[in-house]
Amino acid sequence: MHLTSPEFKSNAHHALDDGQLQRALGNVRAGFIDKRIKAVDGLPEFEALREQARAIKNHTLAHLDLYLEAYEKRATENGAKVHFAETAADARSIILDICRSVGARTVTKGKSMIAEEIGLNEHLESAGLVPVETDLGEYIIQIRNEGPSHIIAPAVHLNKDQIEADFRRVHTGLPKDRDLTEHATLLAEARAVLREKFLAADVGITGANFLVAETGTSVIVTNEGNGDLTQILPKVHIVVASIEKVTPTLEDVSQILRLLARSATGQEMSVYTTFSTGPRRPGDPDGPEEYHVVLLDNGRSAMLGTEFQDMLRCIRCGACMNHCPIYHSVGGHAYGWVYPGPMGAVLTPTLVGVDKAGHLPNASTFCGRCESVCPMKIPLPKMMRHWREREFERHLSPATVRWGLSVWSYFARRPKLYQFATRIAMGGLGLVGRSKGRFRTLPLAGGWTKYRDLPAPEGKTFQQQWAERRKAA
Repeated sequence: MHLTSPEFKSNAHHALDDGQLQRALGNVRAGFIDKRIKAVDGLPEFEALREQARAIKNHTLAHLDLYLEAYEKRATENGAKVHFAETAADARSIILDICRSVGARTVTKGKSMIAEEIGLNEHLESAGLVPVETDLGEYIIQIRNEGPSHIIAPAVHLNKDQIEADFRRVHTGLPKDRDLTEHATLLAEARAVLREKFLAADVGITGANFLVAETGTSVIVTNEGNGDLTQILPKVHIVVASIEKVTPTLEDVSQILRLLARSATGQEMSVYTTFSTGPRRPGDPDGPEEYHVVLLDNGRSAMLGTEFQDMLRCIRCGACMNHCPIYHSVGGHAYGWVYPGPMGAVLTPTLVGVDKAGHLPNASTFCGRCESVCPMKIPLPKMMRHWREREFERHLSPATVRWGLSVWSYFARRPKLYQFATRIAMGGLGLVGRSKGRFRTLPLAGGWTKYRDLPAPEGKTFQQQWAERRKAA
């Protein structure tokens, strides 16, 4: 996926002017927020589960090396071949070598953000293979040659009429007069087309929501069943997952699963939760002949022990972006890479560099909704502040921002001077703006007044009022 995070401001400007996109983003509340509220309200122990899940992941991350070794040992005993990939290039090379070893031509894929992160489809296509996305949302954006705009609903930025037009453009072998005006007919057509791909595939590639160290099992959570067909029908199944997906026991996974669907789609549980443990065994009616697991680092181990380690608790539910006012305004593509929203504002600078993704942690109101709904209690605003600090320290933020903060810090370190200056500024602005009550333009505040008026100050400063209330108390 082509990186456009450095152009976030331009991307956001175009997104705000895109009427179709704005209509599609209006579906986020009904599709995610309202359903999550009902699902959470129906589970009294939801907050207790959040605490337990956070503790499980913190324990795992503190002993990640041991659990990775335990997972590799059990998976190997079950007939899996486990491959460790330090970089995205390593992972691509490993997967392509596996495909070539069995003479693969067609590869079906279940939805996987890791596959997006490493640019797997483009790599396979360049080698002459045909990768086919089988998740409906991923299939739609693949035929549009787009990246996902959401980590669980890749095509949330589209409306039904756009999807109908794409199906008619791509599915040229089907009758032109067929009815594609209903959701059911669109789904039926996609199912019929994809069923042929499932049957023709030589290799199936899935991600993993969890890897269980206790049993060597990979777990995927879907609502369409495409993940099952992707891993059962081809003769080779490849699981590609990042190293933090390992979880100690099946009991731990069951705890976190109670949070995942409620936080992601407002369901008690997803329709399919599939546990895979090795290749087909003698007597099994179906399953792959080979089972491979590619464990990707790609910068994760460097996050351990840093202020960004908490990000490794993320279970990719998407709740943070579903509740983010910035995401609601500009959608996922504006963020310019695989991971949008608040979690992307933390993870993307970690993986591609703050020099390329420094705009993202600045695209936040710091309202705190992301942290309040995160099932793993990840302190996303705090980590975005850390990235802002690093951007400032490296002189990557605009000169006007650095100059403004330097001036502010000079006064902030001198409380008496600060109070005197704010009283003078408040009084002067209040006097000048008294007639209209607001400023349409103001020197040194063009970034604000370009888009909105600035209310004229009224009354005393906050510190004056605070001092008076303390004295009265």
